[in-house]
Amino acid sequence: MSEAAQNAVSATNVHKLADAVREMKSNAADREDVVVDMREAAHSRLEILAQELHPVFAEVPDDDPMFDFAISSGQQPRLWIDAVAHVTMGPDRRTYRFLRDTRLGRVVLAESTETGPVAEQVTRYIAERMVERQRIIEGEIISLPRGTERRNEAPARKKPSIWKALLGTVLLVLAGGIVGVASVFLFLSDRFPELQQYLQP
Repeated sequence: MSEAAQNAVSATNVHKLADAVREMKSNAADREDVVVDMREAAHSRLEILAQELHPVFAEVPDDDPMFDFAISSGQQPRLWIDAVAHVTMGPDRRTYRFLRDTRLGRVVLAESTETGPVAEQVTRYIAERMVERQRIIEGEIISLPRGTERRNEAPARKKPSIWKALLGTVLLVLAGGIVGVASVFLFLSDRFPELQQYLQP
């Protein structure tokens, strides 16, 4: 093959590769546009749900640290309720999914194409968490007895000291030894009559 023919083939290959790269960039841009459009659509739907829940959010005390109530703008937008629960759009981008992360994995609390059922479940979830927090706070209150109550209480039973326990053990061993020696003398007195003079008063 001549040098001119090789140069023509090389120019043709470069031209085709440049076209292929240009086509790939165009396709990637189109896909990105679709992804951006889907993300913006999901964000808009979550804003609609947040507007419906706005009266509920407004009733939660400002000093309650459990709840977030914010829409995150990431790859997949989420309406956060607290640190473990959020609403996101399903794969069809039309279904609202209320999810909660647990130790055993993610749980679907509600799923619907309408905002009403999901908003109702979110409201019930917020109420449940507020009740749990109130119970925890009330459970931490411990009433301590006052001075007069302490004086009226019966004195606590003292533990026996180690010396008393040791003395009781020694006396028990000595009593057992005396009984044992007396038993031996009684047993041997039948065989050895001369021992009976020691046993008689």
